[in-house]
Amino acid sequence: MANFYVYILANKPNGVLYIGLTNELERRLGEHKDKVLKGFTSKYNVDKLGYYEEFDTYEEAFSRERRLKKWNREWKIELIEKENANWEDLSAE
Repeated sequence: MANFYVYILANKPNGVLYIGLTNELERRLGEHKDKVLKGFTSKYNVDKLGYYEEFDTYEEAFSRERRLKKWNREWKIELIEKENANWEDLSAE
């Protein structure tokens, strides 16, 4: 069972993107949806889960998050669309 998650949120298809890291995906997504923390995601209404990956260790997840944040926007969109072509909110599952 995975202990850490790297995720990409969007406010709409091809919209504003946010990359995050958490050890409890369901809780963290709830915080984004409920706008618990004031900041980037609440300001731009970024709360739809477009993509996520699971990792066994924090170090692996942290490394992947850092790499993804350096990617250009086109690569991030391609990554999302490879697994989620219709930009469904995966948190609804």
